[in-house]
Amino acid sequence: MKLLKSIFWILWRVWFYLMMAVPILLMLPMLLLSILRESWYPYFFVMARIWAKFILFTCGFYYKIEAETEINPSQSYMFVANHTSMTDIMLMLAVVRNPFVFVGKKELAKIPLFGFFYKRTCILVDRSSPKSRMEVFNRAEKRLGQGLSICIFPEGGVPADESILLDEFKDGAFRLAIEHQIPILPMTFPDNKKRFSYTFFSGSPGLMRVFIHQSVSTTGQTAENKKDIKDLKEMVREVIFNQLSKA
Repeated sequence: MKLLKSIFWILWRVWFYLMMAVPILLMLPMLLLSILRESWYPYFFVMARIWAKFILFTCGFYYKIEAETEINPSQSYMFVANHTSMTDIMLMLAVVRNPFVFVGKKELAKIPLFGFFYKRTCILVDRSSPKSRMEVFNRAEKRLGQGLSICIFPEGGVPADESILLDEFKDGAFRLAIEHQIPILPMTFPDNKKRFSYTFFSGSPGLMRVFIHQSVSTTGQTAENKKDIKDLKEMVREVIFNQLSKA
């Protein structure tokens, strides 16, 4: 039985990465066209959502959304969620219709084919470089000025210790949201780690629940006030942590 499970996991993981590539190849001309100008990003975003849903469906995942609030299509948000799986990217794209830009680690740009578009459409950050973090703020400001939203997984990566339910949050997402006076929309993905973690021999097709929480206002807060950032960060983390604890 253990051998059969291992064979399944190997084939399934290979299938997952194959399914990442197939829609990119099928839509390649349109994808290349959509990244020629930053103003055409919303067209790229539509195709990114198709890509994400294709992967989830062909790998046997289906999702159910429980929302405490409606996402305003004309509002820019800071979308934040817990981070335990590569499928967090696909699930976020699948459930959010507002065009947004990911802020993510530069290492993902090394993934063949996916990385080509990732580094040209996302805001890449080298967390070991203060200069890189400053560039993130500048690029995010530009994107927000174009009417887009931003998505950050505020743990700063997947916790190395698998026993950690939710790692501590970094300041970046909350400082950005305060500086631009945009609301934060917390989301909880309680099943992605069980479904498709970074542990190779693990996972299974099935349900991925999405909890969309009430948005958190940043009105009246200032980025110069470190207490505002700290309080906002802890408030949002508590919302996600409490949901994960109940799941």
